[in-house]
Amino acid sequence: MKRYGCVLALLVALTGCQTAHEQMVQQGYPPAFADGYHDGCGSGRAAAASFSGSYTKDVNRYLADKLYSGGWDDGFRQCQAQAISGDQQEVHDRVLNDRDRDWQQQKDRMTYRAFHGD
Repeated sequence: MKRYGCVLALLVALTGCQTAHEQMVQQGYPPAFADGYHDGCGSGRAAAASFSGSYTKDVNRYLADKLYSGGWDDGFRQCQAQAISGDQQEVHDRVLNDRDRDWQQQKDRMTYRAFHGD
């Protein structure tokens, strides 16, 4: 199942207008795996964003169908990690922007003092 996940990450990155589900099925993934991945991915993004009640899982199918459960688990992990990584990048960029702004303000104050003797 992990092999499906690695290939899937590449496929999702390369998808155009097709949904990930359509792309996966077109690439030969079993429809049950693609269904599970779709449900798990949405749930993983919701978990990363701390949304409550936004999980989608067909529990009976998850328990009975290894392809669906494998797809759900892969989708959940990958999409949760991707969402968390994106959030961390936003925070990192915000911190750098704040530091750049503070540095520029200090530089401007020093330049002003140097030219105006303040």
